[in-house]
Amino acid sequence: MSAYDDDKLERTISIPAGRVTLEGTLGIPDSKSGIVLFAHGSGSSRFSPRNRFVARAFRDAGLGTLLLDLLSRSEEEADEVTRHHRFDIPKLADRLVVAIDWLETKSETRDLPIGLFGASTGGGAALVAAAQRPHRVTAVVSRGGRPDLAGESLPLVESPTLLIVGGRDDVVITLNEQARAMMHAEVRLEIVPGASHLFEERGALERVAELARDWFLSHLHQPEPAIRTD
Repeated sequence: MSAYDDDKLERTISIPAGRVTLEGTLGIPDSKSGIVLFAHGSGSSRFSPRNRFVARAFRDAGLGTLLLDLLSRSEEEADEVTRHHRFDIPKLADRLVVAIDWLETKSETRDLPIGLFGASTGGGAALVAAAQRPHRVTAVVSRGGRPDLAGESLPLVESPTLLIVGGRDDVVITLNEQARAMMHAEVRLEIVPGASHLFEERGALERVAELARDWFLSHLHQPEPAIRTD
């Protein structure tokens, strides 16, 4: 099911995921070269102003976007109290995989290369999902992310990965450096000078959007067919 929003490029979609239904905002520009699936971070949602800003920059460059709530409404309400679900990386990654598979069922997206854009804990979930769908995810970007939370999945990631961290976010810089050392794929760490964890400083989020856009435009490509073994 879907219902169009005020923006003609966007519409609300629903994706069944086991016992829950995930809600998202899908935006497909007329001229499209790929699609980026957003994995929101701790306590955030598809309505995050930061991620919506980045998504608009992607669509302006001809990239489709899917901003997805990885938690159901009831889970989000519980998480406001317990803060448990936002750190359940396996659950978040599994739901990203469900969304990746859902994109393959839709005529307007099934042939598009897929990129993942993760923020905060969503960065770890995006890398786990990329490791599980190496033939579909052809690029990953993490913004102020926690790639360290991907753990044992890090060496399994094949997708070229860009890690963007604010220059004032010292602890997260260290965690990203440690995660990069565990990865075998092409990985670049880009530090935005003067930026804090949320990139709220003047011009910081614009730089994030520019770096991420260029990474996806350079690295998204048609995936190679998976080799069948049966």
